[in-house]
Formats: sequence, structure tokens, C-alpha cells
Amino acid sequence: MINQTVQISILFFLFISLSVSAQSVFGKWKTIDDRTGLPKGVIEIYKKDGLMFGKVVKILEEGKEGVTCVKCDGELKDKPVEGMEIITAGEKHHDGEWKGKRLFDPEQAMTFRFKIWLNPDNHNELKVRGYLAFIYRTQTWLRVEG
Repeated sequence: MINQTVQISILFFLFISLSVSAQSVFGKWKTIDDRTGLPKGVIEIYKKDGLMFGKVVKILEEGKEGVTCVKCDGELKDKPVEGMEIITAGEKHHDGEWKGKRLFDPEQAMTFRFKIWLNPDNHNELKVRGYLAFIYRTQTWLRVEG
């Protein structure tokens, strides 16, 4: 009886921990161009020192593999986009949203303020909103399994 109770408890906690991790903003996400609907790349979002960071881990656009940041200035000029940090030091807010001041678009060489949150209706969708003054644009990124 005790062994069965322990086994059930372990299974319950395992199920809960898997559910929570599946609902996390952290992991790999496929970016989808909100204008064309086509996949652009894979971004890995990770936590470091309690803050959110993200980097490009793969370019998916055909013919753009190995692309460099030609429009960038300074130290990013002509650097490979793959491996580039594009989300820097996002902070978690009480509503589950992550907000920060640096979401970098290497294609435009522009930096935006950002807000990132899981779609409450589908935890395999990440909403990524970039702000420039009072104008904003939102993309939906899709979770990459595995």
C-alpha cells in the first residue's frame, strides 16, 4: 500500500513538472514572418541570472544560411546572424509576461523594446511583440519539439 502511494505521488509530481516545463517560454522557437507566413529561423530562449536571453540557433530561409548582419553597425557589422544574441535581459513580470529593452532584428539592424508571453490558449505558441515608440508589431513563434 505504501509503495503504491509513493509510486502514485512520484508519477503525479513527474506529470506536474513536465506540464510546467512544457508551458515555459524557455526552449527553442521557430520564428514565423508575420507578413509572409514563412518560417525564418529558430531562436533558443534561455534564462541566465534570472533574466531572459535569446539567440539565433538556425536560419531556415532558403538561400540565407550563413547570412551576416550587413546593415549592422559597430561590433555586429558583418557578423554571422546564426549564434547572434537577439533578446537581452528580459525581466519577468507578475502577469507572466517578459519585458525588456533589447529585441534586436538583424535583418533591419533595429532594436526594439519587447514583451513576450505564451499564448494562453496554446502553450506551443509564443507571442513576441516589438515596440518602437507607440508603434508595435507582434509575431507568433512556434515551439520546436525536442
